[in-house]
Amino acid sequence: MARSRTSTRLAAAVALLALLPLSGLWLWKRQGPQHPPSMLLVKRGTTVDALADQMERDGLIRSAAMFKLWARARKLQLIRGEYTIEPRASLSDVAGKLRRADIHYTNIILPVGAHAWTVQRRLRDFIPEDVFWTLWKSPRLARTAGFPEAESLEGLLAPATYRVNHAQEPEEILLAMVEAFRDKVLPGLEGGALPPYPTLILASLAEKETRVPEELTKVAGVYAQRLRIGMRLQCDPTSLYARWAAGDLRFTAPGPEDIRRPSRFNTYAVAGLPPTPIAIPSAAAIEAAKVPQMGKDLYFVATGKGGHSFAPSLAEHNRNVGVYRREIKRQKRALHG
Repeated sequence: MARSRTSTRLAAAVALLALLPLSGLWLWKRQGPQHPPSMLLVKRGTTVDALADQMERDGLIRSAAMFKLWARARKLQLIRGEYTIEPRASLSDVAGKLRRADIHYTNIILPVGAHAWTVQRRLRDFIPEDVFWTLWKSPRLARTAGFPEAESLEGLLAPATYRVNHAQEPEEILLAMVEAFRDKVLPGLEGGALPPYPTLILASLAEKETRVPEELTKVAGVYAQRLRIGMRLQCDPTSLYARWAAGDLRFTAPGPEDIRRPSRFNTYAVAGLPPTPIAIPSAAAIEAAKVPQMGKDLYFVATGKGGHSFAPSLAEHNRNVGVYRREIKRQKRALHG
């Protein structure tokens, strides 16, 4: 009888040992506890143990202990990033994402013509506003761009699509944009009529003045001619930039108060170029600023049909302004029947 009881216990122990791998596999493949999709952030300096405990507390995995055993067995190297954890993801699913470094990125587009406030709005989910404006005036980032004399990063970011995630540091995100400028834009600023930084500033004015690529060299030429003879540039987009720099973020057409605003950015109020670019210029605008089409024209005004009329004298310019106003009235009458 004793021998029979011993045999029974032995058989039970053997059966239990046989079940252990199966139970472990079941726990490994079992659906996870969390219901909605979640974001898992692996930040710089995160350890496997700390991450496992955090995931268990947040309800992303059922067993931190099992994750730690797996991570040690696989010698898991955590890759900093943002990971999307699907509903009911198993421990195996979560571990696989981390092992593959299956990082979730968000595409941020910085278009030609974007200025500081555009960039800030597009990055607000990744960089707190106060941090953004501090970094915007970072001398270190300006030096990286190639212009240590620049007082801000305005115009010093390359127009492109950037992949970012919430595990990145704010400075790291802006650094990538500045490095893209240094590598792709900076070399093209050499060899123009003006030094590189003034060329960039002039290009930004032309960029904001016209949406017609064929007009860029003529617009840049008018401003270059005015610079040559000491005439104020009277660039409408600089009066808007001065408005925004003063904290008035209305995005409407400039009014008389904007034209009169005392600001070193407002080229109606001060002579010469503004102290920084006023936006990200296109490659075509930079080429136009390097070789502006300088002739007799000193004025231009919109036609109301998408382009501009250029004139060498104020009298002719005023006639063009009259044509523009009549065109706008005609369009309003046609719109309202």
